[in-house]
Amino acid sequence: MHFDHAGIATDDAAGLADLYTDLFDTHVAHEETFDGMEVVFLSLGNGYLELLEPTASDGAIASYLDSNGAGIHHVAVATDDIGAALANAREMGIDLIDEEPRDGAWGHDVAFLHPKDTGGILVEFVEH
Repeated sequence: MHFDHAGIATDDAAGLADLYTDLFDTHVAHEETFDGMEVVFLSLGNGYLELLEPTASDGAIASYLDSNGAGIHHVAVATDDIGAALANAREMGIDLIDEEPRDGAWGHDVAFLHPKDTGGILVEFVEH
């Protein structure tokens, strides 16, 4: 496994992308509208920043912004076998938000672990 990306909730993905591309001398690697969000991935060489802007007022990111404001939403770790990663987490007694992988942005399979069992951090497994 290795670090894949940090997801950042924002009200302005395009504006934050402009700031970060200049600040970090990077580029947009991928953009899409997915699951009620504008999603922008910025390349950082060995990982990404994923900017998440809600397109609807009732989605997960909109709710997160209402409760917490803008900031880091989750940390994602890439795995070659998401099923095995979930089985290992389950065996460790970690509460899974996703019992099975689901479709994620950029066509990847994803699954989330509950932050109550991961040090207060929403952890995402991602399989490319």
